[in-house]
Amino acid sequence: MKKKKGYFFRKKMTFFAFVLPGAIYMTVMIILPILSNIIMSFQDVNLMNFASGDTHFIGLAMYQDIFRDKVMWTSIWNTLWFTLWCLIFQFPIGFAMAMFFSKDFKGSRFLRGINVIAWMIPMVAVSGIFKYMFNSDIGIINRILLDLHIIKTPVEWLAHGNTAMASIIAANVWKGVPFNMILLATALTTVPADVYESASIDGANQIQRFFYITVPLLKPAIISVLTLGFIYTFKVFDLVYVMTGGGPGSSTEMLSTLAYRYSFNEYNFSQGAAVANVLFVLLMLVGVFYIRIVTKEDEEI
Repeated sequence: MKKKKGYFFRKKMTFFAFVLPGAIYMTVMIILPILSNIIMSFQDVNLMNFASGDTHFIGLAMYQDIFRDKVMWTSIWNTLWFTLWCLIFQFPIGFAMAMFFSKDFKGSRFLRGINVIAWMIPMVAVSGIFKYMFNSDIGIINRILLDLHIIKTPVEWLAHGNTAMASIIAANVWKGVPFNMILLATALTTVPADVYESASIDGANQIQRFFYITVPLLKPAIISVLTLGFIYTFKVFDLVYVMTGGGPGSSTEMLSTLAYRYSFNEYNFSQGAAVANVLFVLLMLVGVFYIRIVTKEDEEI
């Protein structure tokens, strides 16, 4: 009996030994900063009292202030608009590329690897590349459109609200398509080939096989890809900061860039913390929604 107890004790200690480093990392690097940010949003913290620590509790005053500001509502709308259009473009393109590269043809693996390079490039580098591509004077986008006689004069892409938003959407789609392609191509390998063969024998064409076999069987992967794509896109910062800085005006201001501007340009750390918490809550709601969908599907199975 004592040997059995000693075995279970050693097993528990081994378990905690493996879990403890990860738990410490999560606590120090994630949980404590989130709690600190939440506490800061309920205090009056600015450049004058940050070092001295002479802060006081103000309740929901900061949240009331940011929601009275039109820029806050503009940034929420811009973030949702940006996320929506990025998903509308990058998911279907990524799905189409995954279907294409799942075919067995010469060079398919090599070409798939080439496409993955776009996903591996750091976002800051991608932002700088696209910023020069959309430059009105030396950018290749204007040069191509002028040579094709689509436009008559150079377009100042990053100097106007609508074109600036379109520019950062194009850059993010280019960056996000390989991510969608990799996950969906991996999911496609799990679909049994005999299912397609049986459907072909029954007279199903390619479109019918896609909508009645491929999509239903890939539903868990599709939900995961869309959820991850939403989260990664919704919290975008470096792309917007490098390409437009949230401008012109507030036409490309996102929640992340607004939180940065409040904190490190205007040095109102409490306002920045409040905006960051709004972003955190919205993303947490998406995460909860995803968990509920996955849990419901597991229960049905």
